[in-house]
Amino acid sequence: MKYRQLGDTELSISEVSFGTWAIGGSWGLSNDDEAIKGLHLAMEAGVNFFDTADVYGSGHAEELLAKATRGKEDDIYIATKFCRAGDIYDSKTYSEETVRQYCEDSLKRLNRERIDLYQIHCPPLAILKDGHVFEVLDKLKAEGKIRHYGVSVETVEEGLFALSKPGVKALQVIYNLFRQKPAETLFPQAKAAGVGILVRLPLASGLLTGKFTETSTFAADDHRNFNADGAQFNVGETFAGLPFTKGVELARELAWIAEGRGNMAQASMRWILDNPNITCVIPGFKNERQVADNLGTSQTPSFSGEEWARLQTFYEDRVKDYIRGPY
Repeated sequence: MKYRQLGDTELSISEVSFGTWAIGGSWGLSNDDEAIKGLHLAMEAGVNFFDTADVYGSGHAEELLAKATRGKEDDIYIATKFCRAGDIYDSKTYSEETVRQYCEDSLKRLNRERIDLYQIHCPPLAILKDGHVFEVLDKLKAEGKIRHYGVSVETVEEGLFALSKPGVKALQVIYNLFRQKPAETLFPQAKAAGVGILVRLPLASGLLTGKFTETSTFAADDHRNFNADGAQFNVGETFAGLPFTKGVELARELAWIAEGRGNMAQASMRWILDNPNITCVIPGFKNERQVADNLGTSQTPSFSGEEWARLQTFYEDRVKDYIRGPY
């Protein structure tokens, strides 16, 4: 496993890390035993960073991480998120009393004394501009409840504003072959500010595995079903904001990236990690097989400059006009 520094913090984290939304819920059927086995395999391979949130399975993902990392609290870093258990538009959700309770609840589920990275979970820009939540996070950091804090953002504008706050040490961003906009200005400015970049949904909810067809279906409790058009939350969180059938079509046109690179998933994440401004990718998983496949990304050959240019042109000409939702 290869490691990269999280911005200007002291944390050196695995370039292939993992997110736990899928094992918590909202990605169809999952099995806790399989999830735990996957977590153990990842750690055995050198993964030392996992991302979760208090709303992933109503805290279940945090509990799974606590079970899997017991006795390894000093070696395995955990990032979790808060605010979406409440009304994200209500300033009371970000009050000291409320945030402190969110933090204490996560600490209890994680069975830890400190959260390594505490992230505001896709808040509205108005909340970020209000600024009070950052004062609360500074207090929690001073008390030793959290080591560092960051923001998970939906748009470049939100990310750029978050960079203006000196305590922000990480941005979590949707970035993949179907969603390249953040690389233009946000990533270089984050690098200059000493802020790490965590890339979520690197496979565009599975589109970039190349395994779906236009007739693929998803379970009722899978966000790829109930949020395919943004009915529950930002449409960009599902299929990178692309209509599903268009995404399948575009993924088929990208099949060439897998040549000499194992498969489309590994190639897609290799492309992300080829960007020097990225700290890590955090793909999801449900079992050991998916973990093992994602781990292969680190050994996948990089893209040439010519290939990079081809992929950027593809995004500009074939993809970006179909993306829905603010980004």
